Amino acid sequence: MLTLVKNKEIKIALVGASNDKSKFGYKIYKDLISKGYDVTPVNPKEIIIEGVKSIQSVELMEQKPDIIDFVIPPAIALEEVKKLEINGYDNFWFQPGCESNELINHLNNTDLNYLINECIMVETN
Repeated sequence: MLTLVKNKEIKIALVGASNDKSKFGYKIYKDLISKGYDVTPVNPKEIIIEGVKSIQSVELMEQKPDIIDFVIPPAIALEEVKKLEINGYDNFWFQPGCESNELINHLNNTDLNYLINECIMVETN
């Protein structure tokens, strides 16, 4: 299981970051930034999020993130995890609502570090 590191030097990729103020992808991004975390917004449909260049996928980051936080629909989360796992990524955080039985079953059959159903806004300071 992923252990929360309360270190603001860590690099977080937020998959599902958004400009839509009603979505958690926006709320989580703003919350982490306001707390001083180094967050890269990841969204293939948005070029700029809150004035910061978004990237299409985690694999395009210059440096591997310490945590990949997902705030996307369950089917897409499972697809992304499988892709990232094959490419050597680890340390996944799944926000409430992006989990599914299929995702949990997949994770239980791996050696990946992950945290499921815990809100990063609550667990960080």
